[in-house]
Parts: sequence; C-alpha cells; structure tokens
Amino acid sequence: MTRKLINVILTVLIPAVVLGLAGCEVPLPQNVSMGTIEVDRISLIADNNEAIVEIRVTEGDVVSPGQVLVRQDAARIMTSLKAARAELAFARARLTQAEAGPRVQDIDAARARVEAAVSDVETSKLELERERSLVEHQYATPNQIDILEGRYKSAMARKDEAEAMVSQLLEGTRIEEIDAARGNYDLAQARVEEAEITLQRTRITAPVEGLVESVIFEEGERPSAGTIVLTIVRQKAPYARVHVPEPIRTRLAVGAQAQIRIDGYDLAFDGRLRWIAHDASYTPYFALTQHDRSHLSYLAEVDLIDTRGLVIPTGIPVQVHFPGVEEQ
Repeated sequence: MTRKLINVILTVLIPAVVLGLAGCEVPLPQNVSMGTIEVDRISLIADNNEAIVEIRVTEGDVVSPGQVLVRQDAARIMTSLKAARAELAFARARLTQAEAGPRVQDIDAARARVEAAVSDVETSKLELERERSLVEHQYATPNQIDILEGRYKSAMARKDEAEAMVSQLLEGTRIEEIDAARGNYDLAQARVEEAEITLQRTRITAPVEGLVESVIFEEGERPSAGTIVLTIVRQKAPYARVHVPEPIRTRLAVGAQAQIRIDGYDLAFDGRLRWIAHDASYTPYFALTQHDRSHLSYLAEVDLIDTRGLVIPTGIPVQVHFPGVEEQ
C-alpha cells in the first residue's frame, strides 16, 4: 500500500471516528440540573454625595444588623435640618394663633379705633354744618365747603373700616385661614422629617449579619449618590443556582427535596428547592451538555440544608438531582 493511499484513508477515517465518538456522548438524566454554588450578596449604596469621613470596617470583617459601617460628612445636612426645624416652629405658632382666634386685647384695640373714628366723623360733620350756615348767612364764601365735605367722607370711611375690623375679630378666624395654616405646618413638618432621614442616611449600616466582601471607597473620597460603597456576603449557607430542564418543570414545586453533588466533594449534600422561575429561558452554554444546550430551562435556587461545616467557594459547578421526580 502506497504512502499516498494511506494518507487518503487516514483523511477519511479520522474525521469519521471523531464524529462517531461525539455522537456517542451519554446525555444527562432529565431529572438532573446543572449550575453553580452562589451566596446572597448585598450592595450598600451612598444616598448622597457627601465626603466619607470614617470607614469602620475592612474586608473580611463580620458585621451585625444595624452596625454603622461608613459615615459621611453631615455638616451641610445638619444646617438644612436646623433651618427646617425653625420653619416648623414658626408654622406651629401661626397654626396655634389661627385656631385660637383673635385675642381680647386685639378686639379692645379695634373697638377703640371705632370710637376714635366716630369722634372724627362727628367733629367733621359739625365743622361742615357750621360752614354751610355761615355761607347761607353770607358770612363766608363757599370755597371751604368742598374741603370740609372731603374730610367728612374720609372720616366716615375710616369709621366703616374700623367697625368691619371689629366684626371680623368677633367672628373669629375663617376656616380657610385655619386650613392654610395647617397646610403650612404639615409641609414644614415633612421637610423636617426629610432632613432627618437624609441625616440618618449619612451613616451606612449593615442591614443583616454578614461578611464584608469589598470596600470600594476610602476616607476622604466623595461617592456619587446611588454609588455602591461596599458589599456584604450574607452569613447564611450557600445555595445552588441551577437550570432545571423543561421536561421536569411541571413536576417540581417549592420545597422539593434534592441531592446536590459539588465538584471536589465525594459525598452528596441534602438540599431543598426554595424558588423556581415561572418563565422559561434558554440554557447557558455551560449549564448543560452539548446534547441539551438548545433546550429550554427554568432558573431555580436550591438551599443546602447542611454544609457539614465545610467552606464551599462560590462559582463551583454542581449537579442537582431531585429524587422525587422520576424520568418519564
């Protein structure tokens, strides 16, 4: 057999053998789901852009709920809170005055103004009548009469105004004025509460017990509002995030028992299905075998009931078997 013929045979047979081996790949059982080990991460953000004045933790620290982790400069917010409280005190005084109505002293002063106005009216009326009598008997010219009539009308207007003021005080504060004063008070109170919340949020606290995974900023830096300052890993057992094949989705419910096999560990871990998606998605290339990659799957999370004291890194591949789901 010539070398040329041997090369032709190898060229034809080798690809055929490779394709044959690829076609012999053993598919995974339908009740096995593939995925990775994950943990709950919580990102804590800055609510304002004030400078960081203190960072009380470092990466790896264990924190408890409510513990202050980071403090931001609160000087400007304290000033705003002080101004808001002053506005609230003023609004409270105005509301109290409106609800109490006019004071007795205000009513007495208004009545005194009415008496003074009545006296002015009588005086100006007498002067006008006397001038008219003099003109009638030709003891004076009529030029002064116009001036005296103007004084009399002005005195009457002042009297009417003073009497109207007394009537208003005796009737009390109108309901519209009380409502307006109450509205201003509520608005001032809301501004105080907003400033207090803003002040409180200059202190970034731990919402749960956990482990500080990363601290992104340093003291003196000024993060933008909404920027992540640090992340916490929740102090709970890790869980498996897996992709459940479509054929067994309808036979799974939250609480289903599971067996979890983790790369690098010989024994299987007990698990329980805590959540499964209602909507299907295409399986990522790394989650299933070549045979199953085009299938639909449902994202699910399976709790590890007992980690046996082992520290399991995140991202480790896992296989989850649901014993109660038999293949059909």
